[in-house]
Amino acid sequence: MAEVLDTAALLFWPVERIAQGICAESQMQELRRLSEPRFLLVESNPPELMNVDDAALQEAREAASRTGDLNGLSPVDIEVLALALHLQAVLHSDDYRLQNIARNEGLEVKPVNTKGIEKVWKWQLRCTGCRAVTDVESKSDELPDCQICGSPQQLKRA
Repeated sequence: MAEVLDTAALLFWPVERIAQGICAESQMQELRRLSEPRFLLVESNPPELMNVDDAALQEAREAASRTGDLNGLSPVDIEVLALALHLQAVLHSDDYRLQNIARNEGLEVKPVNTKGIEKVWKWQLRCTGCRAVTDVESKSDELPDCQICGSPQQLKRA
């Protein structure tokens, strides 16, 4: 079965193990920004690098939106998720949001350097003014203001 690696695996795993995985091309740029020496080491024996098409990215955004995790994902996170969903691959990640979305979508998830999540969750919006709670329906990166009182809302685990 295919294995998609999050950037945590690129940072912490032995290079020989990384070479057996699949990553988004944008992760190599992120790795270079985080650690130039590690980037050079991984580049010498790289994983399979794949581009993600628009349809796969949209599928990933929709999956993240369903759980309420979209607002907490970076563009690189969305590409990693898109690869895992598109390939129906095992996702190796320490990112709890990625783990949550992947498990909600029926993918196998393995943590890299942490314990990993124990159970899946959903997010809700809680108004900072009137404290009203609503389901997350946002398909964008911005949280809407409260429909009752107009105050800003925050994401909270349901």
